[in-house]
Amino acid sequence: MSQPSCRLAGKITVVTGASSVGTTKAAGLGRAIALAFASEGAALVVCADLQPIAKGTEFGAEAAGTPTHEVIQQRFGVNKAFFLRTNVTIGAEVERLVQEVVKAGGRLDVWVERCYLAEIMNSTAAARNINSRSVFLGYLRTPMTQGQFEDPENRSAISAMTPWGDEWGSPQDVAKVAVFLASDDAAYVTGVPIPVDGGYCAQ
Repeated sequence: MSQPSCRLAGKITVVTGASSVGTTKAAGLGRAIALAFASEGAALVVCADLQPIAKGTEFGAEAAGTPTHEVIQQRFGVNKAFFLRTNVTIGAEVERLVQEVVKAGGRLDVWVERCYLAEIMNSTAAARNINSRSVFLGYLRTPMTQGQFEDPENRSAISAMTPWGDEWGSPQDVAKVAVFLASDDAAYVTGVPIPVDGGYCAQ
């Protein structure tokens, strides 16, 4: 297995939906991104969600049953993450989240809005411009798609939509792209969705 490249070294990050609790096909994605950010050297990963406990099965979140921020603390240090209950549909709670992040980390470098699209915003080190990118998701192996994957008829119909066939993507596939988009390597990338969909959009 390749070693992390520390592409996010020193960055102060927020991942909403980090507990993987939800009713969309993106369930499990926030947790995968938060863990990837921590493994790539982020100085702080703030896990924002309605509750800290992840929802998952063998299809879903890594180390399901343990809060995402606790997994990060165990692997990378107690100061590397914390959880803050946040409803991102309420403006006042989002403002409080930003204030707490800046209070803890001194600034905010990367914000991930985990929904049907994973939107990554970061402030580049050089120009301090706000870059906005998004990831267009294909069908992933998550807790919310497990039923479809295990149903032969549904699985066959969905698998026929991409050149990869029966090879569905995983939250980790999206997390790797999120790391790139949150890093300085993507400083000149903005205003564009990156498809991580097994070729669905290309057909």
